[in-house]
Amino acid sequence: MQAETNPDAAPATSPEGEATRVSGAAYVAVLILSAVGLTLAVNQVFTLNLFGFQPLSTAFYYLLIGVFVAVAFLVFPATKGSRGRVPWYDWLLALITLAVGVYFSSNAATIINSGWDIDAPMLPTVLSGVLVLIALEGVRRCGGTVLLLVCLVFSIYPLFADSMPGVLWGSQYTLEEAVRANAMGVESIIGIPMRVVADLLIGFIVFGVVLTVSGGGDFFMKLAYALMGSRRGGPAKVSILSSGFFGSLSGSAVSNVLSTGPMTIPTMKRYGYPGTYAAAVEACASTGGTIMPPIMGAVAFIMASFLNVPYLEVASAALVPALFFYLILFLQADAHAARKGLKGLPKEELPSVVKTLLEGWIYLFSLALLVFLLLAWRIESMAPFYASVALLVTALVLHRGGNRKRVILDVIVESGKNVANLVAILAGIGLVVGALSLTGAGTAFSRELIQYAGDNVALLLILGALTSFVLGMGMTASACYIFLAIVLAPALVKMGLDPVASHMFILYWGMLSYITPPVALASITAAGVAGEPAMKTAFQSFKLGSVLFILPFLFVVEPELILRGEPMLIVRYVITAAIGVWMLSAGLERYAYFHGALSRFKALLFLIGGLLMMVPGWETDVAGVALVGLVYLSGLLLPGTRKDAQTET
Repeated sequence: MQAETNPDAAPATSPEGEATRVSGAAYVAVLILSAVGLTLAVNQVFTLNLFGFQPLSTAFYYLLIGVFVAVAFLVFPATKGSRGRVPWYDWLLALITLAVGVYFSSNAATIINSGWDIDAPMLPTVLSGVLVLIALEGVRRCGGTVLLLVCLVFSIYPLFADSMPGVLWGSQYTLEEAVRANAMGVESIIGIPMRVVADLLIGFIVFGVVLTVSGGGDFFMKLAYALMGSRRGGPAKVSILSSGFFGSLSGSAVSNVLSTGPMTIPTMKRYGYPGTYAAAVEACASTGGTIMPPIMGAVAFIMASFLNVPYLEVASAALVPALFFYLILFLQADAHAARKGLKGLPKEELPSVVKTLLEGWIYLFSLALLVFLLLAWRIESMAPFYASVALLVTALVLHRGGNRKRVILDVIVESGKNVANLVAILAGIGLVVGALSLTGAGTAFSRELIQYAGDNVALLLILGALTSFVLGMGMTASACYIFLAIVLAPALVKMGLDPVASHMFILYWGMLSYITPPVALASITAAGVAGEPAMKTAFQSFKLGSVLFILPFLFVVEPELILRGEPMLIVRYVITAAIGVWMLSAGLERYAYFHGALSRFKALLFLIGGLLMMVPGWETDVAGVALVGLVYLSGLLLPGTRKDAQTET
């Protein structure tokens, strides 16, 4: 799993960037700090009491912030000009961050017992202010300017909350009270987001790194080519399949595009797909990875913590909607290829399925082991560490990933970088959570939203969708979800909607900004890889991913689609929704199996029929089937109205 990234940040991954910046003394420092941080995490998760050391949970969180945000300052540059080196001020910032983390960790018991989050001596108060500034600088470097502005506004909001109008009114705090509450309270910097990283996510990040370093990414790409490369429209199907594999492990849409896009997009273009279409396929498939089990990304674990349910309940709820999303992408790619006459890749250029599976069995075994430990033993925090060790040992024995010593060092360093990225972002997001909690604005917003919507659930959902979409623009999925889980989800639940469905609803709508203009981070990133116009690619992505605009409303009103309800109803709704997904894909691409190319009018009938199939009730199901039946009947009675898919331009 990779930490979520934002192109607006100044990443150290340019050709002249990370390789030269994290080298020499900086590499050694990152290696040592990462090893210390990962050891602390293992010690805490497995209660090993290494060297007689087992800190309080809050002390552990402060240590992780000190270690990994220090790593972030060494890895991620303050400006583009410092990408190739670590300047003196980054060394100083790293040392200060480490010292502040150690100070708060060593005083964790005093902070709790003496109530320092409310009233504290001068030194911890001053250092609280320093920690807040560190969190803001960390989120600027790793999350980008947009997220920094959001966190900055909320960090100072408690100072003026009692002067704000209407729903924004809240309890006011002095500067000293605000920084103490943010740094030493349990609902801000070390609140739920940070606790999720510390207690659950580090192991999954390590597993994702081990998988990548040992060659897992190449294996899944080869497997996708072996399975789908020779099929009609094979290059696009390879992109969808490989991005789904990779995205479910990385959990980051932008990272997914940058990892698989340079291989899939040029191949799609070479075999006849327009550049914007190829980039849009990659952007949509990469975005879908953030909602695809088994891992999904950081946000799934954060959601489980907010809902106070096992992670598996969140993952199972996400399964059917994610499969529907990839199904419609797959069907659209196939229909587009059929209508345009696009062929697959030559079989002689593709790897053998059997040979690929034999070469990469260790990756499938490690994934199966991870899923087994999650499902059977339900050890969410320990499972990824066991799976990582099993995969790493097997890979080293079989000499996968190159030099053994180098593989181990790469795992430590890359894991440290990914954890540092996520810790830095979530420390800043903690300021948002803390401000809403301190002032009471979060509950007030939810209450006002319910009052405005009245008893109209549809209006509340529309308002919620718009709010989620706007706030999701330019923010990571985790940042958007955390904010909306506080201010919006309670309103949906109070209206009688299923809690898991309500939280999934805001996750989906926050994620839509990755492929929807004007922001469309995943689409713009894919357009850059393809060398195509950004907005044209974004609008093509909007079309391909349009089912995402429908799914959230469906599983809110039909929780059976997230596997919550009576078994027979679940089967019925899943089948009718799957038929609806096929109808929508046919209408969007204007091609239907056993009919051929569709006129605009017939495509419209397919779209209407697909939407009707997704509305609860047998009446709408019958109407949807009848509309599509008319299209096929007209093709049989009036064969001249059918168009050859190979001749339509």
